[in-house]
Amino acid sequence: MEGVCAEVVIGDKGYDSDELVESIQAKGAEAVIPPKKNRKVQRQYDADRYKDRNLVERFFSKVKQYRRVATRYEKTARNFLAFVHVASIMILLR
Repeated sequence: MEGVCAEVVIGDKGYDSDELVESIQAKGAEAVIPPKKNRKVQRQYDADRYKDRNLVERFFSKVKQYRRVATRYEKTARNFLAFVHVASIMILLR
């Protein structure tokens, strides 16, 4: 997470570690990561914000339906990002 500035970091239970949550909070962001069931001390998290993770994952699933994005045909990062934008626009226009 070096060089990434965010207000909220959303992750699944696989990222539930005290070290990661503390590093996120040290950067001034909110960690929205549900605790594992076997955790001795259960942490609180914002369940409403965690629901947004589903929207993001469904969006990425739709973007990967475009072959150029899934296989990364573009050689430069600039061209790849441009095609991700095109694919995003096509999804939004459906």
